[in-house]
Amino acid sequence: MLALGVYNTLEIVRDREPGLYLSDDQGNEVLLPNKYVPENFEIGDKIDVFVYLDSSERIVATTLEPYATVNSFAYLKCTSVSTIGAFLDWGLEKDLFVPFKEQASKMRVNSWYLVYVYLDSETNRLVASSKTNRFLDNSLVLLSAYDKVDVIASHPSPHGWNMIVNQKYLGLVYADEIFQKITPGDRLQGYVKKVRPDGKIDLTLQRHGFRGIEPNAQQILKELELSGGYIDLNDKSDPEDIKEVFQLSKKSFKKAIGSLYKARKINIEDGGIRLMD
Repeated sequence: MLALGVYNTLEIVRDREPGLYLSDDQGNEVLLPNKYVPENFEIGDKIDVFVYLDSSERIVATTLEPYATVNSFAYLKCTSVSTIGAFLDWGLEKDLFVPFKEQASKMRVNSWYLVYVYLDSETNRLVASSKTNRFLDNSLVLLSAYDKVDVIASHPSPHGWNMIVNQKYLGLVYADEIFQKITPGDRLQGYVKKVRPDGKIDLTLQRHGFRGIEPNAQQILKELELSGGYIDLNDKSDPEDIKEVFQLSKKSFKKAIGSLYKARKINIEDGGIRLMD
């Protein structure tokens, strides 16, 4: 059966005036309009296409790559608002619909929103919702401390930033763990600090403890190389200055330069750190 909202690998079965007709293993067919037909093809070739409903609610295939597929999160721009909802640009000819009831706040044209794309069971249409928390479930968190995870910045809170973790869970990076600018929709790498008994996930964007020394040290070496071998920061520098240059806490910075000094990669001088020859 043709799957809406995802990529399908289909066979080219007929070439007709409106385009190519493609078929799955069960004989279900879909049109690939002429504008998306590849220059070179043969009947029987397999082709990867994205399948969705066009403006006439017909199933259609495209070789365009959407910014999101079904059951995933994306940060998208609102292109228009109508009497029934809002529409978002997701990289295809037909914009993605967001019903009013699925808007966490009233959407405005040219504003950007973090949304979840799903298939509406009642209408069989691909739609989006900015009420992202309801698509996350922390009732059974299959993560442990120190696990590396993919996170998407959701929204700020009084304590820090709420993050979508591995497209499944809701987590939090506390403000004192943040050493870089974060905006909604940012995709980052994070690490689990703790999974609480109630399922809440504490995150960090820095590898913690001894696990964090090596990547932080590599980052410092890279900055030194870009700066001609010297940076006027050391273990006595102001934490805000360190944060601005390296996006690290002073504690993490001191651990990293300590490891580099022991490895004879740098010298720690009164005014800063210097790359050794």
